[in-house]
Amino acid sequence: MPTVAPLDLEGHCLSAVFLGDVPHFALADGTIHRLDHGHKTVQANDGMLAAFHDAANDRLITGGEDGSIFAVTPGGNTMELATAGKKWITSVAAGPQGAVAYASGKIAYVRFADGKTREFSHPRSVEGLAFSPKGMRFGVARYNGATLHFPAADGRPVELEWAGAHTGITFSPDGGFLVTTMQENALHGWKLADGKHMRMSGYPGKVKSLSWSAKGKWLASSGAPAAIVWPFSGKDGPMGKAPLELGTRGNAMVTSVACHPSQDVVAIGYDDGMVMAVRFADAKEVLLRRPGKGAVTSMMWDKEERRVAFGSAAGDCGVIDISA
Repeated sequence: MPTVAPLDLEGHCLSAVFLGDVPHFALADGTIHRLDHGHKTVQANDGMLAAFHDAANDRLITGGEDGSIFAVTPGGNTMELATAGKKWITSVAAGPQGAVAYASGKIAYVRFADGKTREFSHPRSVEGLAFSPKGMRFGVARYNGATLHFPAADGRPVELEWAGAHTGITFSPDGGFLVTTMQENALHGWKLADGKHMRMSGYPGKVKSLSWSAKGKWLASSGAPAAIVWPFSGKDGPMGKAPLELGTRGNAMVTSVACHPSQDVVAIGYDDGMVMAVRFADAKEVLLRRPGKGAVTSMMWDKEERRVAFGSAAGDCGVIDISA
């Protein structure tokens, strides 16, 4: 049975990540807690609304009610990257070459590594941000679709239309597909080469967590009593194919998913605090954590693939050691 090192905090955990090899937990009040030879704390935003793990630079990007964008690095060091005055920062993302995107209201901003910033205005509010893994390009989730910008060049954005409110956004690891979460209980996708649509519906709840498998052949999602895992190995993605349904529980909803760094395995967190790991090939399940307090909101595997950091809506956080 895996062992759990608990960290009982007060408040909603937005992000549980490893920076270096140390687990860090970012809470909605703007505090960053870490388990580093004891429990240590540092303050970032005054009221945190968004957090994004920048894997390439081993840092956590945060934005909040104070209008500031911070980078948190191993050891709990915080640095303010940018400020939008008194505007709330509702979404953040990190991209290639040290670029960071953040959004407030109808405006998305991109801050380059040299500190220069560009603004991109939209007719409606910016709901989600993501950078493409290929080239300097970023996507905005918005009402009635998504917009793709090329911040290092002067050109017209690419508009991808689909009726409804799009709330989150992700590119496939090969850059070939774009997927958005929606206000309705569905995902929507586009094949970027030809603009083909991909409808991924049938969820009983809203999808709030997405995770790509190690080689990008699968996209795991929350929003159902099982992790819904869509196949993206073919040239047309999941079109015409049924998803896997992993870790099904009749009386609980999946609220967080985190794919394993190298294997086709997904960690699944539920609304009662339980965490399971499930293998794609045969749906074999391993219980990682029994139910706790609050829905699981964030999870991440460490680089050595033996620990999972998790956080919950009730501040019920910790680290699961699966090598035990």
